[in-house]
Amino acid sequence: MADVPDRHARVMLPIPDRPAPGLTTYDAKDPDTTYPPIEALRPPEGASNVLIVLLDDVGFGASSAFGGPCATPTAERLAAGGLKYNRFHTTALCAPSRAALLSGRNHHSVGMGSITETATSAPGNSSVRPNTKAPLPMTLKLNGYSTAQFGKCHEVPVWQSSPMGPFDAWPSAGGGFETFYGFIGGENNQWDPALYNGTTPVDPPATAEQGYHLTEDLADRACNWVRQQKALMPDKPFFMYFAPGATHAPHHVPQEWADRYRGRFDDGWDVQRERTFARQKDLGVIPPGAELTERHAEITAWDDMPDQLKPVLARQMEVYAGFLEHTDHQVGRLIDTIDELGVLDDTLVYYIIGDNGASAEGTMNGAFNEMANFNGMAALETPEFLRDKMAELGTPSSYNHYSVGWAWAMNAPLQWTKQVASHWGGTRNGAIVHWPAGFAERGGLRSQFTHVIDVAPTILEAAGLPEPMMVNGVQQSPMEGTSMLYTFGDAGAAERHDLQYFEMFANRGIYFQGWTAVTKHRTPWIMVGDDLPAFDDDAWELYGPDDYSQAADLSAKMPDMLAKLRRLWLIEATKYNVLPLDDRTAERLEPGLAGRPTLIRGNSQLLYAGMGRLSENSVVSIKNKSFSVTAEIEVPDGGADGVLIAQGGRFGGWSFYLKAGRAKFVYNVLGIQEFAVAADAPVPAGRHQVRMEFAYDGGGLAKGGDVTLYHDGTAAGRGRVGATQPMIFSADETTDVGYESGTTVTPDYTAGSSRFTGRINWVRIDLGDDDHGHLVDPDERLRVAMARQ
Repeated sequence: MADVPDRHARVMLPIPDRPAPGLTTYDAKDPDTTYPPIEALRPPEGASNVLIVLLDDVGFGASSAFGGPCATPTAERLAAGGLKYNRFHTTALCAPSRAALLSGRNHHSVGMGSITETATSAPGNSSVRPNTKAPLPMTLKLNGYSTAQFGKCHEVPVWQSSPMGPFDAWPSAGGGFETFYGFIGGENNQWDPALYNGTTPVDPPATAEQGYHLTEDLADRACNWVRQQKALMPDKPFFMYFAPGATHAPHHVPQEWADRYRGRFDDGWDVQRERTFARQKDLGVIPPGAELTERHAEITAWDDMPDQLKPVLARQMEVYAGFLEHTDHQVGRLIDTIDELGVLDDTLVYYIIGDNGASAEGTMNGAFNEMANFNGMAALETPEFLRDKMAELGTPSSYNHYSVGWAWAMNAPLQWTKQVASHWGGTRNGAIVHWPAGFAERGGLRSQFTHVIDVAPTILEAAGLPEPMMVNGVQQSPMEGTSMLYTFGDAGAAERHDLQYFEMFANRGIYFQGWTAVTKHRTPWIMVGDDLPAFDDDAWELYGPDDYSQAADLSAKMPDMLAKLRRLWLIEATKYNVLPLDDRTAERLEPGLAGRPTLIRGNSQLLYAGMGRLSENSVVSIKNKSFSVTAEIEVPDGGADGVLIAQGGRFGGWSFYLKAGRAKFVYNVLGIQEFAVAADAPVPAGRHQVRMEFAYDGGGLAKGGDVTLYHDGTAAGRGRVGATQPMIFSADETTDVGYESGTTVTPDYTAGSSRFTGRINWVRIDLGDDDHGHLVDPDERLRVAMARQ
């Protein structure tokens, strides 16, 4: 901790330049010519390096450091040399936890009431961080830290996620990180990710067949960066944020890591919870009087699951356990690198094992492709289908998730899961702090209530830095977290963060001086068809100060205390922009209904060759409606092949391309069903318009339709698409023109062979089915483009 007086006025950032008064001579050769030396900006003397490691979707009872079945030796090593926190809390969802972590404010205060994809126009759910709440990395950078982020960034508003930005919310632009290497969004394919270096799209340095894995790549980059930082600026502290997409679905891991756990989970999730609970007691990471909470009726008992499915379910957990151990190993490589540089003891390390509870978004049967459930189509993955795909779980051909039952088990001894902000199963995560230069105790346990918003003020206090009052000319609001520094040296210190609200999709709760009042409003794995009660009809529960796991509901015995806490929740919700409550699901995916901006206006979009890495929010939506795609192409003598336009990838999407010179349209439903329509004859040499029309059947969501292909307005092929995806194609695959990045929609081509061999002048997507075989006038293209402005 800094203890040397600092000459800088650091409450205003950037720190104002203050020229030193003195004699100004006429001739630089005059012996009286003298100026103070130019000094590089540095934090106060004694400020340490900082490393935050944030894992994704790891429940409290998953890591071996907190009694779980998944080996995490790096976490155990850091805990042995530092402190475990067994009452550390997040927000119950990834983007909100990350926004809170990096700002020191509650998630609704910085506009991140849920994920960016469900943002609304309400201030607490807009996904836009107010400029009165500057992020921690910006504060540290402007105080002289080197700053870098590696991994996941899910805090960019979706309408700002295209290659044209704006980049205000991107890590390496407005986010305060000088270096960013990772991905934008909630999840990514570990074998074939959509990566950015800063704001520039880049391809992975290798393929899965060549041994590539995203978490390993992130660790390589982080290790190289910190070596270079210490080689070139040994006196300058660093702030690194290492946030791999692991262990968010898809659960991708080399098979040898999963095979380490073969047979370990054959007894099922009920037995696993009991084993974890017993080990947690033995380790002392939960109080002796803590109780193992009961399984809710919405979660099927292991014994009641179909016998034919149990081997698949067990393999799902083996893959996940291997994934978590593999992730911890990559964190260990980074810790080893910092240690080899001789600066680990003077690095304040936060190892936060999960940004929310374990994820129950995979249905009771688990998923080979988690997008099936997000589209309300989980029924396509029958037990027979899952059994046939069991050997592929975790491999590049899968996009897998485990069963709700395993998520519940990984949150032992707590109730519920990710998204359920009312209960500790959604919000309590194991956390470890390692800082030998900052405190003397080794292997200690801290049980004060702490929250993810406490991390930023802790780092500032540890560095001897004040909260800024002004950043980039904008007056700042105070941080809302409480520094944890007081706990570092005193296990028995009185709790300072004693009031905290929780809310996510109307699951809500309040913590106050040990008491909790909570109400679960919706079940996270029920994506469609859930009959939700009115908010005022939600049943509230009450738990006392000694009830670590929220096991004994006191609401019937103490109605006055429950009423007091419910009123307190409403006060805090009003204070921090939680209201209005919003439990909508599908409606919030539609920008018009949600009230958020969109890049796309009207019913047409004009695209050009070479455009790519366009997220679904950057392209007009063709879901659940009729549409057409027209491309003006120039075919050389000898014909042309390749992609005209493709959206999505191996696990769902569509592609319009030429194969052996013939126009072809493929619609891929979740990697389970493929519908292909090909033209009768090749497109001849010269300039032509090729067109695909899809006439939607109507009558609801996810229906099929008839496809007609045209060459220059003349029908050239007909066929049918039997079903479509109604909500989302992919969380990580994109739309590309003239090629296809990532995985490919169809095995007809590979990403390497997808580039169109002729010339594409333009591609236009039109919604509706009014103009059958319509030839597009070049002047009309210009009018359409201007009309969209």
